[in-house]
Amino acid sequence: MIFSESLVELVIQAFNAQKLNFFTYQEKSKRTMNTALETKDQLNNYVFGLVGEVGEVVDLLKKFFFHGHEVDSTRLKSELGDILWYVSAVASLFNLDLQEIAQYNIEKLEKRYPEGFSVEASKGREK
Repeated sequence: MIFSESLVELVIQAFNAQKLNFFTYQEKSKRTMNTALETKDQLNNYVFGLVGEVGEVVDLLKKFFFHGHEVDSTRLKSELGDILWYVSAVASLFNLDLQEIAQYNIEKLEKRYPEGFSVEASKGREK
C-alpha cells in the first residue's frame, strides 16, 4: 500500500507532537555538540559546562533561601535543561544511552527504596 505524501506528513507531525523521550532528546542534542574538539577537550568542555550550570541552579536557590527571592521557574527550567544537555553530551561521548541511564537509575532507586523514600530506609540501606 502506498501512502500519500500528505498522510505521511500528518503521521510525522503527530509523531513529533508526542512528548520527547530520552532517546530522541539525546539524538537531537548531539547536533549541537562541538565535535571539532578532540574527545578529551570535548569532555572537559561538557564537564566544565555541567558544573557551571549546576552553579547557576545553586545560585537561584541560594537567592530563594537566603535573599528572599522567589524562584523564577522559567529560568530554573532553562538551567535544568542546560544541565540535561551536558549530561547527554557526556553520555554520548562514552556511547551511553540516556534512556538506559534513566531506566537504570529508576531500577536502582526502586531497589533501594521499594516503598518510596523514608529516613529509616535511607539510614538502613547499604552504600
